[in-house]
Amino acid sequence: MPRLPRRTLLLATLATPALAQSRRPLRVIVPFPPGGGVDSLGRALADRLTPLLDQQVIVENRSGGGGLIGADAVAKAPPDGTTIGIIGAATLCAAPFLQPSMPFDVARDLRAVSQITDSAVLLAANAQIAQQRGWTSLAALLDWARANPGGFRVAHAGAGTVTHLAMSALVAQSRADLTLVPYRGGAQAATDLIAGTIEGSADLPATLIPQAAAGRVKLLGATSGRRMALLPDVPAFAETPGLEGFDIRSWNAIMVPAATPEAEVVRLHAAIRQVGSAPDFVAALRPFGYDAVVSATPAAAVQLIRDETPRWQRLVQISGAKVE
Repeated sequence: MPRLPRRTLLLATLATPALAQSRRPLRVIVPFPPGGGVDSLGRALADRLTPLLDQQVIVENRSGGGGLIGADAVAKAPPDGTTIGIIGAATLCAAPFLQPSMPFDVARDLRAVSQITDSAVLLAANAQIAQQRGWTSLAALLDWARANPGGFRVAHAGAGTVTHLAMSALVAQSRADLTLVPYRGGAQAATDLIAGTIEGSADLPATLIPQAAAGRVKLLGATSGRRMALLPDVPAFAETPGLEGFDIRSWNAIMVPAATPEAEVVRLHAAIRQVGSAPDFVAALRPFGYDAVVSATPAAAVQLIRDETPRWQRLVQISGAKVE
């Protein structure tokens, strides 16, 4: 019997529904409000999955609880292949150690289909202040902070967020005395940073890149272990003496209810893998600071969460954060 080409088999997998329900609309749950980076990611994904799956794909925003409400909606959805969620690393790996009572159990109630993005936290300083004080690099800033304890105030998004955990880890590893200041929203933090009301801010690329391009802020480093493809001129924290091995990434994964049939998981992964490698999808993510990264298999995505969880647990312990 002649063997069919691999591409033919892949297309057949995508075109043939594993279950009757698979022709119903596919919901992409985004755990944040419309207009942000994750929402834009969800809509870029939905637009490309619709023709590929021959199925209507709709984005549903379920914001609140720092991402927990949306993740809970995915965990409690019918496991029939009609619901996926874009869930972040902090929710999957850190929240279990921050929340006194989680509404769901990550390992029991959710299943990973694939990683979809990789990013990092950026540390920025007000450009004028950085020039006045000689903060030409992260190393120069840390030396200044050691000589001026508490003098560098850095905004973050609140206790337990990736920006807070990353800055807490920076303080612990560098032994520099930085003052961490929680903000309710990135917009206010950016306003204060530009005005010089606060010296620095830790935020995701989508917020800080436009301000850096306008010359209002200086990007001092990225928390990833290597330089971001999007920002090849911005050093990774790990390049700074004393911060070797520093690697905190803010990635997102595609998750489904745990009991979703294997055939549906395979079908979804095949489609997501095609989308994730498409140049137009990669380009669509760049303005929001995301690199498109797709797991080779669903099992690899599951292993990513297992491997990352102990690292995030340590970050929570270092920060001393607790969300009531």
